[in-house]
Order: sequence, then structure tokens, then C-alpha cells
Amino acid sequence: MIHSRTGERRLVACLAASVALLSGCTGSVDPDELPGVYHNDAAGAELRLESDGGFTATDVVTDGFSAPADFSGRWEWLDDQASSDFVYLSVENGGLGTTSGIQLYPRGGNVLEFRPDPDGPPSLKLTKAAAP
Repeated sequence: MIHSRTGERRLVACLAASVALLSGCTGSVDPDELPGVYHNDAAGAELRLESDGGFTATDVVTDGFSAPADFSGRWEWLDDQASSDFVYLSVENGGLGTTSGIQLYPRGGNVLEFRPDPDGPPSLKLTKAAAP
């Protein structure tokens, strides 16, 4: 009986640690804190999310194999989606051809990721710049 309780405690401790780790990966997102300038210095990419819902992207590769492009449009926060919460970019102008919308996935630490496959690795990570 003692061994059973010890095993149960370990299981509960492991589950609690797993939940803490997973919640730390995505973090809770406050849509009011999303506006700002995001960079990937290695790629030379920049994304500006404006508080009025507009966005501009400069030298951004959204899928991991296309050439960097500049584009702009409107953004919105979509939460409570079936798979995960994300920022949806409605592309209105720029060099993405027929692409009309892109999803960005938030990760903890003010990071947004382009993920062509939501379950795959990110094609580009952008980190929010500190406010001046």
C-alpha cells in the first residue's frame, strides 16, 4: 500500500510538471500586448503589428523555402480555435502571389512563429523588440 501511494504521488508530480512545462511553451497571450515590432536579425526579417489592426512585413519568409517578401494587410487574434490560438494575417498587398492569409503562432517570451505545418518546426521565429 505504501508503494502504491508513492507511485501515485510521483505520477501526480510528473503530470503537474508536464502541464507547467507545456503552458510555459505557449504562455498566455494578451492580444492587447501583441502590437509592436518583431525581428529576426539573422534573416533580416521584420514584422510590425499595429494597434489599429494593420501590419507590414519586410524580408519575411513564411514557408521556409520561398524568397523573402514584403507584404502588408490586416491582422487579428483568433483564440479558442480547435488546434491552437494564433495571429491571422490577411495579406492585402505585396509579394506573396495568391497567398491571402497566414497564421502566426505565439510562443512564450514575446515570440511569434511562422509555421507552414502547425505540427512541424517553425520556418521563421520573430522576437518582439523592446519598447523604446
